[in-house]
Amino acid sequence: MEIIQISTSKKETKHATYKGAGVDIEAGVNLINEIRPLVKSTKRSGSDTEIGGFGGLFDMAAAGYKDPVLVAATDGVGTKLKIASETDQHDTIGIDLVAMCVNDLIVQGAEPLFFLDYFATGKLNTNTAKKVIAGIADGCRRSGCALIGGETAEMPGLYAKNDYDLAGFAVGAVERESLINGSSISSGDIVLGMLSSGLHSNGFSLVRKILKNNGLSLSDKVPYNGNTLYEELLKPTTIYVNACMLLHRAGLAKGFAHITGGGLVENIPRVVPREKQVILDAKEWVVPPIFSWLHELGNVTANEMIKTFNCGIGMVAFVAPEHHHKALCLLSESGQESKKIGEVKTVSNQNKGLKILNPDQLWRA
Repeated sequence: MEIIQISTSKKETKHATYKGAGVDIEAGVNLINEIRPLVKSTKRSGSDTEIGGFGGLFDMAAAGYKDPVLVAATDGVGTKLKIASETDQHDTIGIDLVAMCVNDLIVQGAEPLFFLDYFATGKLNTNTAKKVIAGIADGCRRSGCALIGGETAEMPGLYAKNDYDLAGFAVGAVERESLINGSSISSGDIVLGMLSSGLHSNGFSLVRKILKNNGLSLSDKVPYNGNTLYEELLKPTTIYVNACMLLHRAGLAKGFAHITGGGLVENIPRVVPREKQVILDAKEWVVPPIFSWLHELGNVTANEMIKTFNCGIGMVAFVAPEHHHKALCLLSESGQESKKIGEVKTVSNQNKGLKILNPDQLWRA
């Protein structure tokens, strides 16, 4: 009987690794080392900005508070991130993230104390992440809060290779006796509008749909100033902390409203007593041209614009009529352009909320 011999060689065993699965721990460690100076640049009284531990520390006593109420806010940047990713422009998106959180804190009179960020991606690009975090650090410096920690998550299979998502978390404090809740807003009070830099960080799903329907590229130029679309769309959200804190510390502010998702229609009534109506006059402020252009290009109704976008007003302050000139002066000193845009009235329950006079003026050239 013939015996057939088969020669075999030992097959090399391949070991599964985390890096082979798409997660590079070493890249994450390198990123931490690169951003360490950025984080330290946000140090303020009470904070410990030395990253690398399991949790960030903040000393309320060292920050000078005696009987503080903590106020917390969390938010993201929405699909504005798609504009940044598609154009590889990541320098200011971190400012947006901080602004969306700290502007919510100041509404109740809270001084931003510290910030934490969450950066999630399919494949960690250290250069992109560093640009984003540099923007976050910039936003923290502008608002006077410390970046005391964060998380970088590499999740292949959940996110596409070049996609990333952002979330922010901010904590502020206000002395208990100085907390603002809008309850003192009364008939005759003046509404001051702090102007926005543009779209800020809301309504971008509608914006992207309008651009797609009209076959526009992000590198196309807008007709009113010659900037590219992405330059206009990526203008960072205005941070109103310093302006609002000036009014608050002077004892002038009865209430604030941050104009974000839901626009003027949804956000202003949130801080006004139920029996009050806010009457705005659209003739009193000039809307940035991006809004008029989108309104016409997308054939968007006036009502849809007003309930989707900030329409040129990013923050609203309520002050007593005898104080409104002083308040405007303080806002001007802070560098924040502002206008008297309306007043508060006492009305029946059927008419409560917000009324805008001369709405067609919002879209004037």
